[in-house]
Amino acid sequence: MADIISSSRPETQPSDREIVGLIELLFFAYRDFVSDPDEILANYGFGRAHHRVVHFVGRNPGMTVAQLLDILRITKQSLGRVLKDLVEQGYVIQKEGEQDRRQRLLYLTETGEDLRLRLMRPQIDRIRRALAEAEPGASHHYRNVLFHLINPENRDAARDRIEHGSIIGKS
Repeated sequence: MADIISSSRPETQPSDREIVGLIELLFFAYRDFVSDPDEILANYGFGRAHHRVVHFVGRNPGMTVAQLLDILRITKQSLGRVLKDLVEQGYVIQKEGEQDRRQRLLYLTETGEDLRLRLMRPQIDRIRRALAEAEPGASHHYRNVLFHLINPENRDAARDRIEHGSIIGKS
């Protein structure tokens, strides 16, 4: 497995075998990365779509439903079901837009923010541990590879969202 993580040929393109190994590592890493939040979500009767909504609304308080749909790339119906759960159970509130009253602006309640932080904590800890166990400079390389996995036409929007979202707490 060492050849999958650290190629013996850094100056050349990785072989297909090495790329397949990276794909599998990504599958395994994702499985474990979402396992802790999945356990927490199960206690609420929520799934991963609920997690993503709580995450992005918490990072971008006041975002519109349209903006959230653009990020999540799910149907309006799917988002509607998830938002209904989160609103009815007191995790998200919707407000009318000040300029356009047809807009629905989304905010986490205090309970929603508590849930967001609870879901994020094990993921922060997992990434911190992985970076501490990796070679120096791994954080830069990890970010660079993930960024370049995003479709080129979506990178600027992703960069803007990541750079302008709140870290922890409402801002």
